Amino acid sequence: MKDLIQLAIPGFVLLLVAEVVVTAIQQKDYYELKDTTSSLAMGIGNVIVGFVGKVIVFGAYSLVYQFRLFTFDMTQWWSWAILFFADDLSYYWFHRISHSSRYFWASHVVHHSSMKYNLGTALRQTWTGTLSGSFLFWIWLPLIGFSPVAVMTMQSISLLYQFWIHTEHINKLPAPIEFIFNTPSHHRVHHGSDLAYLDKNHAGILIIWDRLFGTFEPEKDRPTYGLTKNVGSHNPVRIAFHEWVEIGQDLRRAGSFGNALGYLFGPPGWSHDGSRKTTKQLRAEQRESQQPSQNQHIELNA
Repeated sequence: MKDLIQLAIPGFVLLLVAEVVVTAIQQKDYYELKDTTSSLAMGIGNVIVGFVGKVIVFGAYSLVYQFRLFTFDMTQWWSWAILFFADDLSYYWFHRISHSSRYFWASHVVHHSSMKYNLGTALRQTWTGTLSGSFLFWIWLPLIGFSPVAVMTMQSISLLYQFWIHTEHINKLPAPIEFIFNTPSHHRVHHGSDLAYLDKNHAGILIIWDRLFGTFEPEKDRPTYGLTKNVGSHNPVRIAFHEWVEIGQDLRRAGSFGNALGYLFGPPGWSHDGSRKTTKQLRAEQRESQQPSQNQHIELNA
C-alpha cells in the first residue's frame, strides 16, 4: 500500500517554500525561523514514527475486518462516497474529543503549540498519537465492512486536504464553500488561543459537522495563535512530550483515584484544587464578569 502522505512530501516542501517567499516579499510576520525549524522536525519525527504506527493501525483494522458485519465493494463509487462521510465524521469526533480529554490532548497539543500559522504549522504533528490509540476512532469502519486499505487511504486524503488550510494568505472564500467546507478562515479560528475561539471548528474536510453539533465559530478577528499557556521552547522533544510529563506530575499530586482520573481523562485545564481552569470554566467566569452584580441589578430596578 502506497502512503499518500509520503508521496506528497515533495509537494508540501515546494508549497512551503513558495509561501515563505511570498511572505518575505510582503514583509508579513507569518514565519519565524526557529518555529518553522521545530515544525519541520516534528513532521520528520511523525513520518519516522509513522512507519511503525501504520503497521499497528493496519494490523488492528485487519483484525477487526475479519469480523465485519458487511462488505463494501470498493470498486463502486458509492462505497467511496459513504466512506468519505464516515471518515470525516470520525475525524470530527476524534478531533473534538482530543480537545476535551486531556489523554488525547497530550498528543494533539503538539499541533497547536506553534505561535505562528503557516504551511509549516501543518507539518507540526504528534509523535505519540497512534501509540495512544487515536486510530480507535476509526475502528468502526472496518467493522462495518470497509477494507483497511480503503480506510487508511481516506484518512490520508483527509490529511492531504488539511495541509493547504494552514495559511494566512487566503482570506475568506465564496460563501457556499465557506458554508460546506473547512477553509483557512475556519481553521485559523481552531488554532486561536482566544477564549472565543477555544475548542471550535474541529472539522477535517467538511465544516457541516461543526455547524450540526454546535462547535462552529466564524472568524471575526485575527486569532492569537498558540496555547493558553505556551510551551516556551523550540526543542522538538520538549514539544512532543511536555504534556505527557505534566500529566505525570499532576498524577503524583492527585491525592485520590478520582482526581487522578480527572487529570488523565478530564478536559485540559482541569484541576482538583481550582488552580487551573478549563475552557468551560473560563467562559463561565467571563459571562459572570459581563453581568451586573445582584446589587447593581437591584439599584437599576429600584
